Amino acid sequence: MKLKSTLIILSLIAAPAFASDQTVSKTREQVLAELAQAQQNGEMLAPGDSGMTLKQINPGAYRSATSTQARKSREQVREELEQAIRTGDIMVAGEFGVKRNELMSGRYPIVAGKSLKTREQVKSELARAIREGEIVAVGEDGRKLNEIYPDRYHAAQHAAVAATSDESTKAPRF
Repeated sequence: MKLKSTLIILSLIAAPAFASDQTVSKTREQVLAELAQAQQNGEMLAPGDSGMTLKQINPGAYRSATSTQARKSREQVREELEQAIRTGDIMVAGEFGVKRNELMSGRYPIVAGKSLKTREQVKSELARAIREGEIVAVGEDGRKLNEIYPDRYHAAQHAAVAATSDESTKAPRF
């Protein structure tokens, strides 16, 4: 009996709080106007699994937000298109969401970026990774060799720690 009366009192106290909820929902006309605006601006998601909006897929079909963009001549646009076709820097037809040079890398020239490391640095890092088992093993789990075979690489890890501790003992301390 006491539980029933407590629940009734609590529900009477909470009722005005729910009644005074300040969330105002939109009218049907407002929602339809927003939908029409989104369709007109290309803000609707494109069909498929790309996750891109219609404006991202086909920007020429929609008005640009800024009208102060620099205009390109027809020849400049054609040159850019030809360059993109040569390098494979155009999207693959369909729902892949990747560029041609990413999907078929053997058909297009490799775009060389500037390396921050020398060849010798890369070779020494690779040798260290192989020695310490930091190479990802073949398989689907993505584990490194030293995680799969800890006994094989345990001695290498101790040798590396010992080498760094020897260097630290030889360094002068102030």
